Amino acid sequence: MTPILILIILIPILGFFVFKNMRAKVSTETKIAEYMVLVLFFFAISAFCVGWTFSSADYYTAIDIVDGGYTPFASKHLLTLIMFFAFSITSILLLWLKGNLLPPIILVLAMVFAIIGIFISVAVIVQLGSSKEYGNVSGFMFPLPVVYIFLAFCLLFKVLRNESKLSSTKTYKNKTLNKLNTLMANTNKQPLFVLLLLIPVFVCIMAILVLLGQDYNSITKVFTETTTWRFSQKTHPPILDHRGHYLCTVAVCGDPEIVKPLRLGIRHGNEIVVNRQLLIANAFEELVQDISPRLHKIIRNIYDKYGYPLSRKITTTQNSNLVYRLMKPLEYLFLAVLYLCCSKPEEKINKQYAI
Repeated sequence: MTPILILIILIPILGFFVFKNMRAKVSTETKIAEYMVLVLFFFAISAFCVGWTFSSADYYTAIDIVDGGYTPFASKHLLTLIMFFAFSITSILLLWLKGNLLPPIILVLAMVFAIIGIFISVAVIVQLGSSKEYGNVSGFMFPLPVVYIFLAFCLLFKVLRNESKLSSTKTYKNKTLNKLNTLMANTNKQPLFVLLLLIPVFVCIMAILVLLGQDYNSITKVFTETTTWRFSQKTHPPILDHRGHYLCTVAVCGDPEIVKPLRLGIRHGNEIVVNRQLLIANAFEELVQDISPRLHKIIRNIYDKYGYPLSRKITTTQNSNLVYRLMKPLEYLFLAVLYLCCSKPEEKINKQYAI
């Protein structure tokens, strides 16, 4: 909470100096409402970053739910989202500071990028609108796209209204230019002209991004190559539960031909992949707890202290395969104890993590 409190104190102060310096460069009237909106925008950006820190793992990463959640935006394609965001924010600032005083080409491009930013913000809101496992994180990231859409609509409306007034007073000797100016002065047709430029400008930016190593469809993959979110099309590895069998759990993340996953199971409300080794280990722990709860508590405390930190270092398929093989002797030992102490050992094993 300390970083958040620091941001709450610093952002209004930072916003004041930024606002003062930016407004000093233009001759338009300064309004306190603009300062409040700028501070709100800074808060939205900061909240988005805070939410990101709690939700930054890609879909292929095995995580513990206490460490946060999965990212709503694929890291591989994040450059695409960042570039469009940068262009959109720059356009918003230009429209705010200069408005209709911008050169014609810059003005049109600023309006185009502002509109592209609206579409992307809507996609972000929809993406954040549903998280199958981590519902609280998106609350931090929601304000930024909402504030952006509000600002963009307000500025676009203001610019189009002013441009209509300015165009209606202009005349050109060239008949073609004069006819085009008359068309642009029509407020009903101005949005159409801006929308017609969306596709070519969008294609040009994507072409640049492809040269920088992004995929031609990165703008969609940044949303779809994720897990647990609205547009997600990927599945994540088994959850690393800090209250579960750390080593057996990460072992399931190995090569399927080696670790032999059997089915899906439920642990503490989370869906996980289970194999026979994990089922046997959990059945053995349950047996120890039934026979001696005190002994089980001692063993669990020791295992929590050393097993969890070790499991966090096991992040590759090869290491998971190694853990699975190293756990084999213990698996046979647990199985032998179960067959010695249980009347129906296989029934006890099979009921573990049942859905």
